[in-house]
Amino acid sequence: MIPQHGRPWQILRRLLKPLGTVAAAAVVLFLGVTPMGCYISRAAYEEARILARRQPIPKLVARESTEPALRAKLALVLEARQFAVDSLRLDAEESFTTFSQLDRDTLVLVVSAAYRDRLARKTWWFPVVGSFPYKGFFDFAQAQRTAEQLRNEGFDVTVGPSSAFSTLGWFNDPLVSTTVKADSVTLVNTVLHELLHTTFFAKGQVSFNESFATFVGGRGAEHFFRAKGDSTLLKRAQDDWQDDLVLGAFWERTAKEIDSVFATLPDSAKALRIASRDTVYARARRRLVDTVGPQLKGYPAGWVERVPLNNAVLLSRRVYAERLDRFDSVYAAAGGDIKEAIRRVIAAHKDSVRLAGGR
Repeated sequence: MIPQHGRPWQILRRLLKPLGTVAAAAVVLFLGVTPMGCYISRAAYEEARILARRQPIPKLVARESTEPALRAKLALVLEARQFAVDSLRLDAEESFTTFSQLDRDTLVLVVSAAYRDRLARKTWWFPVVGSFPYKGFFDFAQAQRTAEQLRNEGFDVTVGPSSAFSTLGWFNDPLVSTTVKADSVTLVNTVLHELLHTTFFAKGQVSFNESFATFVGGRGAEHFFRAKGDSTLLKRAQDDWQDDLVLGAFWERTAKEIDSVFATLPDSAKALRIASRDTVYARARRRLVDTVGPQLKGYPAGWVERVPLNNAVLLSRRVYAERLDRFDSVYAAAGGDIKEAIRRVIAAHKDSVRLAGGR
């Protein structure tokens, strides 16, 4: 049993203390009364529980009583973290230096929704970080209720598990037991992905942030296993990245075809727009099965037949795979230097924000 290092509500009280009595009372009122406040307070409470269970990974690795498979995975995380700092120049801060054992197999359920008659996401606004096209739920029943409510309101919906998270540098993010269950390549990819978020996060630009992190995780994992001299896992990492590129191109093409169909029909022709996009999805399914599927190396048999196709699935997939070829072109221009590619992407994005008059 993992010892508790402070109760969750004690952690929350410590976070509110610097605000002063009046401000803290206002925050508590917001968190306890409004729907958004209740959602945030539940997320904050669950996050506090995770933080309260943290144990230092180096101590767990050194401890003889630690289960051998877990010790190996934790040691790999420390290696990946050090690689991120030394070779990629990512700002790891204190993230992934601790481990939290959860009481469940799934960390959080993520709900995404989209309008059926146009390629547009439903978004939710959150304090500090801005708008996001998804909501994560620690309360799985609430996630399913939210999904059903959205379907009843006429949205396409997708619900799926997430095994990792990032607080974007606000806290010392622990590695959680749901993440450790992944294979070694996926685990290294996840660590690098999340540390990219800690290093750079463009407010309100979820697709850019997640796709950039997908690139850093994928290409970064290749470099990690190459540096370790592990040819087997290097090949697996390369295959995974090629799968990402292939599927990214598929989602991109499908989105363009649906956009083209919608462009020919007036907004008022909702039923016709939906029927037309369903025809596009039927063609896309055939392409996915006949052309894309045979190129995939890391997906289980039958996945291409089972994966649902609708606007919510399409847009949620594209959040993590939007123009991956664009990042790869920067990587190629940098001579295959992943660290330099990361620097160039961040610099280019900051320049574009300045030119657009942003800060």
